[in-house]
Amino acid sequence: MERKLALSLLLLRLGVFIVMLMWTLDKFINPGHTSKIFAKFYGMEGLEGSVLTILACLQLIVVLAFAAGALRRYSYGIILLMHAGSTFSSWQQYLDPFNHLLFFAAWPMLAACVALYVLRDQDTLLSIDGRKSKA
Repeated sequence: MERKLALSLLLLRLGVFIVMLMWTLDKFINPGHTSKIFAKFYGMEGLEGSVLTILACLQLIVVLAFAAGALRRYSYGIILLMHAGSTFSSWQQYLDPFNHLLFFAAWPMLAACVALYVLRDQDTLLSIDGRKSKA
């Protein structure tokens, strides 16, 4: 059972990582898109240039630590907070569900982030932190 749990948690971690990596890469590749997202969903107008690059670099560090299973309490917690912020900041999209169906994919990913954070000590497969317990 322990091996099945570890494999399941690894697969959840890799699935969340893929989404978070793409969001991070978007900040580098298409900063104009990122600027529009920050303005629309977070009310942060005028973010551009070096500010977005710094945010992207910080996010990339966290996303890579998360993927590697490093500093699990912190990296998993930050990923959870980032995704929760993204999910809840999109609340208006949920009021018109059939025109914004893709936004609903955020909820199972949020559930995966919560599960990974709660079960972080059992997420040992291909994890830098290995079997270290960090209650």
